[in-house]
Amino acid sequence: MSAPAIVILGAGALDTARRIQALYAEGAAGVDRAAGAGCQVHGLHGRVEADVSYTELGAHLRELYARGTPIVALCAAGIVIRCVAPLLSNKGVEPPVLAVAEDGSAVVPLLGGLTDANVMAREIAAALAVPPAITTSGELRFGTCVLNPPEGYMLADIGQGKRFVSDLLAGESTRIEGDAPWLDDAQLPRSASARLAIRVTPRAWDGREDELVIHPRCVVAAVRGAGAGAGAGAGAGAGAGAQIVACVREALGAHGLAALSLSALLASSDDMTDPALAEAAASFNVPLRFAQTGPDGDKSPAGLLRAALRIPCETLHNDTSAGVALALAPLAIDPGTIGRARGRLTVIGLGPGRADLMVPAARTALDEATDILGYDTYVKMAGPLRAHQRVHGTDNREEMQRARHAFELASAGASVVMVSSGDPGVFAMAAAVLEALNASQDAAWAAVELTIVPGVSAALATAAQAGAPLGHDFCMLSLSDNLKPWAIIEKRLRHAAEADLVMAFYNPISRARPWQLDKALDIVREYRAAATQVVLGRDIGRPGGTLRTLTLGELKSSDVDMRTMVIVGSSMTRRFGGGSGGAEWVYTPRWYE
Repeated sequence: MSAPAIVILGAGALDTARRIQALYAEGAAGVDRAAGAGCQVHGLHGRVEADVSYTELGAHLRELYARGTPIVALCAAGIVIRCVAPLLSNKGVEPPVLAVAEDGSAVVPLLGGLTDANVMAREIAAALAVPPAITTSGELRFGTCVLNPPEGYMLADIGQGKRFVSDLLAGESTRIEGDAPWLDDAQLPRSASARLAIRVTPRAWDGREDELVIHPRCVVAAVRGAGAGAGAGAGAGAGAGAQIVACVREALGAHGLAALSLSALLASSDDMTDPALAEAAASFNVPLRFAQTGPDGDKSPAGLLRAALRIPCETLHNDTSAGVALALAPLAIDPGTIGRARGRLTVIGLGPGRADLMVPAARTALDEATDILGYDTYVKMAGPLRAHQRVHGTDNREEMQRARHAFELASAGASVVMVSSGDPGVFAMAAAVLEALNASQDAAWAAVELTIVPGVSAALATAAQAGAPLGHDFCMLSLSDNLKPWAIIEKRLRHAAEADLVMAFYNPISRARPWQLDKALDIVREYRAAATQVVLGRDIGRPGGTLRTLTLGELKSSDVDMRTMVIVGSSMTRRFGGGSGGAEWVYTPRWYE
């Protein structure tokens, strides 16, 4: 289970929230300690300083719920219920949702009884020294949720499970067949001759109503990629993933094994970029792992199993024509011990700096990363990070070295995030990453799963706070001549100014470049009137951020530093007052005279 989001509305709940956060930082049961280190307190913007800021409670809770994030909300239970009610559907997959009193006097599990909500309630209540308000009949009677097996085990059928528990609550007893150590201390009514049975087995459930079947994920299926002929008629085109799925299901069925007993799909490292394999793994909801051929050079699925499995397993199935081999272990298998994953490199933008202005996909990538690279300042802004994550902070001028290092890590199987500020494709690391890949002849780099996640750029963040100065045609220009000649900058400035484009200046001035902004303004003033509107945004989205609006005639280089975004309006850009609290707005109309 991933670490929960602890959501508060005001400062009165912060102390209790930090006590709960400490519980998960220390490693609560069911939560990986490294994941627990990423447990964050989410606070309402403007009311309380927390790890993550949000602006509207209902929208924020629904976003967390939709992402499958466990939620611990320090507010009235009714508020939480009304917020997430529109999203309720499948109780078997919903994340845990708990309401906790601000003062820690009550802990109420609301949703997620099958996904450890009651376990979390007991742990949090123990940390707060109060009794949990658990109302689940089976859990109260037996001391555990029989329908919530531990990680690595899957319930065959939730509907049958409910009937089974109802029978136990009505007075029936049960026997346990198979290895279920998590039930050793449960207060189940047991009898060796009981009609009902809890069976822990990889074998497919036959539909008998007197059995509760739990499948250990103890089967690995090695397959060929679509291009390698995974089954008759398989190919790299549409439906190739479905062909692989069909072949694996047929192999499982031939041995009476349940699809839910699959721990992972295994394929050759040569097929790492095959989309059909990823599609097949997603269909089974299992990880996709890869292996090199063994010492004997055997590239067959059976050979991959021998090369990748680190524990004794029984080979049940080896159908060369179908391209599938199965291995069965006596206990659930940790997929992380099988071969290796395909490496990932995700290039993200943090946005302007405020946590709630970072896009959710960027936060997810950070949470899932094993390695995080970037300019030291930006990496610190990305925190808090998890204890197990490796951080590789560097100087701001080492872009290409940083990009190559990222590919080296990802090509070895790591999940890497490259951090930029703003948007990674706007004067940031996405271009350097693609340049490094383009220049490389390394097939391992080419096999890395590369994703670029957009972010809110400094120009967009500043424009939004000012109003809509970028409402019509505009351009973005960097005034730094570190990577391009000043003559090119001057040429582009003249063309943009003559074209009457709104201009957003990045890197406007620095101690090493004190004269360029004045020179740029001299050029712009040849084409723009002194009354042209200018917006200066300094550290927008960060603590102490300021916004100022003035005219081109009033603007001086001393008004600007390296952390200032300069937006020079077009001849159509307008400014007016009269907003709430005396606010002024700047906009460029969509029409043009």
